[in-house]
Amino acid sequence: MNIFQACDIRGVVGKELTDPMARRISLAVGTKLTGQKVVVGGDIRLSTPALRRIMIDGLAESGCQVIDIGTVATPVFYYALKATGAAGGVMVTASHNPAVYNGFKLVLGPRPVTEEDVAEIGRLVEKNVRTGGDGKGSVTPRPQVEKYLEYTAAKTRPGDLKVVIDAGNGAASIIAPRLFRLLGYQVIELFCQPDGRFPNRPPNPALAENLKALGEAVVAQQAALGIAFDGDGDRVGFVDENGRPADNDDIMVLLARHYLAPAAGAIIYDAKSSMVVPEEIAAAGGTPVMARAGHTFSKAAFERENALFAGEISGHFFFRELGYDDGMFAGLKVCELVAAQAQGSLAAQVNAVPNYLLTPDIRVPYLKPDKEEILNDVAAKLSSYHPNRIDGVRIEFQDGWGMIRASVTEPLFTLRFEAKSRERLGRIIHILLAALPAAVQEAVLAKIPEEYKQFPA
Repeated sequence: MNIFQACDIRGVVGKELTDPMARRISLAVGTKLTGQKVVVGGDIRLSTPALRRIMIDGLAESGCQVIDIGTVATPVFYYALKATGAAGGVMVTASHNPAVYNGFKLVLGPRPVTEEDVAEIGRLVEKNVRTGGDGKGSVTPRPQVEKYLEYTAAKTRPGDLKVVIDAGNGAASIIAPRLFRLLGYQVIELFCQPDGRFPNRPPNPALAENLKALGEAVVAQQAALGIAFDGDGDRVGFVDENGRPADNDDIMVLLARHYLAPAAGAIIYDAKSSMVVPEEIAAAGGTPVMARAGHTFSKAAFERENALFAGEISGHFFFRELGYDDGMFAGLKVCELVAAQAQGSLAAQVNAVPNYLLTPDIRVPYLKPDKEEILNDVAAKLSSYHPNRIDGVRIEFQDGWGMIRASVTEPLFTLRFEAKSRERLGRIIHILLAALPAAVQEAVLAKIPEEYKQFPA
């Protein structure tokens, strides 16, 4: 697996991401940021302290003025970049990936990092490039959590709902409960002891199967809703008062309506989102703009369009009042929506969002390393459907769509399908599957819900 991915650097620690590799990466990043103010933070993974030390040392050796913000959630890192006026930064994290992974989220200037930026770092690493300077950088510890809490709390309204917070033993474990209590919420903690092994559930809250314990806790505690975070606190998932996981497509619609109520503007949604999302954005007076799925792609579109809000079904939500994405702030905004409704029911709000027949993400491993070759071959076979190549291969119809794309964070293909009738859904699945290599077809068929396997002739 290539650790230099589309949005960041990520790999299995000790195998793909070794200490010598981390040092090379730190020196390569140092060549891009030498002489400038740079923020460095890290999550709670067991491998993070050593990798963070390597990164700090390499940046200081490269002449950077390093601000060490310690162990934090990624939204605190983004806040610190803004608050300190730093030119760039590195967050040591593998986000929602399993515990064996770690990596680096990079900020190399005022614009979101691009796929080309990450590839360039990879080339510098390969050549073992370094500044060759005198190492006269500096390292200044500067904790940011208290300031983040104060700043973030001031951006939203107090509330008194009872909420269950499931931090998944990740970096939000201490910070999120404090933030919600600061605003008056009654917080029930679930898996809020930091533990980089993630012993209670995988750190991806976008998968419904990872929210089972949260749903049970919400029902048992008679809470208004449950909020789950990923390993570094920038992704979020929700369960309603009945313990049912809420699709992030529906959460995007609710938040888009909220931001469009006072004024029209652009709303960003990712290419995997339900077609209900752009329909409802337009119905609320907004301008829907599709972006490639992936944190930096959504952020680039968010900034380019000066958008009010951006969302991904993965659980990344970007807010104009912050200028970045924050899973904890997203949780507060959804609590605002629930409290503002007379019934105080997330289930009622979600149920009122129109829905079509939409499969969950179907995730299958790469069966060959040549993922782009496979996607290009699929696009060629489907050329008569004029596929949208914004993100993998997406075929679109008036009454549905289907797509296959390569994950930007894991060695997986992800597929999703939607239609306005069961027959059309089956037909769209059939069209796309017929263009896939036989081995990929077999892997996908094993994961498609049984009710969608009866393809029309």
